[in-house]
Amino acid sequence: MKAKEIQDLIDFIAKSGLNKVNIETEEFKISVKRDPDQKVKYVKDSGSATPVQHHAPAPAAPQISQAPAAPAPAAPAPASEESKYITIKAPMIGTFYRSSSPESPVFVNIGDEVKKGQVICIIEAMKLFNEIESEVSGKIVKVLVDNASPVEFDQPLFLVDPS
Repeated sequence: MKAKEIQDLIDFIAKSGLNKVNIETEEFKISVKRDPDQKVKYVKDSGSATPVQHHAPAPAAPQISQAPAAPAPAAPAPASEESKYITIKAPMIGTFYRSSSPESPVFVNIGDEVKKGQVICIIEAMKLFNEIESEVSGKIVKVLVDNASPVEFDQPLFLVDPS
């Protein structure tokens, strides 16, 4: 199973409301269990004797550690530069798109003024294209993700200068 397939599966499980799912193949075994108190527990056994556990506060967009196939999160910029900016983060796992189609112009560019509620990108998850709206008003300072790249839940997408 590829990292994208695992991400899609976990996203589907989170949206479906299921509390427990077990998947086992010759290559790996994955158990996903969601506790009633909103914690998400993952156990991955890839031949090792010790399971790996991750806890996330929100079940709507869980994460899982995957061997080399998983993309690494973007490296943060220096803290002094970022401290005055607001980070807009991915609300779900999926594929990040800056425009609605390859022929269409991007939703926002660096230097553009955005308003709260304005569509700034699309994240595709399980063949559904979700318009992502800005949570803040301000000026786009930096785009942190390349077009058509996979993104994780809570991964920084944009830096916005609210002043």
